[in-house]
Amino acid sequence: MELVLAGREVARYVAEPNVDPRRGPRPYLHPVRTLGGVVVTDVEPEDHPHHLGVSVALQDVNGANLWGGRTYVRGTGYEWRDDHGRIEHVAWQARADDRFAERLRWLAPDGTTLLGEERTVAAAPLLDAWVLDFGYVLTNVGAQPVSLGSPGTNGRPGNAGYGGFFWRAAAAQPRVFHATSDVEAEVNGSTGPWVAMTADGGGPADGGGPADGGGPTRYTLVFTGLGDGDHWFVRANEYPGVCVALAFEHVRRLEPGAALRRRHRIVVADGARTAAEVKQYVAALDHS
Repeated sequence: MELVLAGREVARYVAEPNVDPRRGPRPYLHPVRTLGGVVVTDVEPEDHPHHLGVSVALQDVNGANLWGGRTYVRGTGYEWRDDHGRIEHVAWQARADDRFAERLRWLAPDGTTLLGEERTVAAAPLLDAWVLDFGYVLTNVGAQPVSLGSPGTNGRPGNAGYGGFFWRAAAAQPRVFHATSDVEAEVNGSTGPWVAMTADGGGPADGGGPADGGGPTRYTLVFTGLGDGDHWFVRANEYPGVCVALAFEHVRRLEPGAALRRRHRIVVADGARTAAEVKQYVAALDHS
């Protein structure tokens, strides 16, 4: 389905994707576009073919890999394992031009339900840009605790505790920054209220520019919505991506019936904006 603002498609949601089981099948948004038509997401890129636009996924849910790709094993490193689960669309709860709500289920490799999810996604205008409002609730619907982990909690060094809401961006070596630094190593693992990513030309192999296929990839994304215990996981030089990491340093444990709630609002703007302009967007979000 499409998200539409003022008659313009700004995002497309793939609820039931045809994805290789080893790539962590899950619903995702792609393409996401600026109001000017610039594509700001990437899907199944060559460097990480399990990256699927905008999605929610974790590499370790009770030992099941719902992120896709190789699994990080303590003391060994990344390995291909037969441990891939999937996240499935169950039912729509509401649908409109600019929003939708749905129920999903997170499944282990044997089809056992690990988690239930309720998700709401909406698009709204903000100043000269628009905002993707993405909320989700993960609930332990079983009778036993469920653990949520990451490569970081499984021993990978280098602040690689990714997993949660993840945006694979369309750009070549964008700039990432927050309120006090534009050094990638300092932004990664940080816990401030927002992180921004800007691209000023270049993109994936298909061009990634405006909807008509011409022009370079120039955009700004402003991410908000870090929850209690979350960290920002960012990449710019290796590949362009931003994640609200749920288990960056420590394993989370959901007791039976317990729920984890998150709401992220992401500004999608044309052009590579300055830090001052980004702060204007953040202030407008705070008052919207």
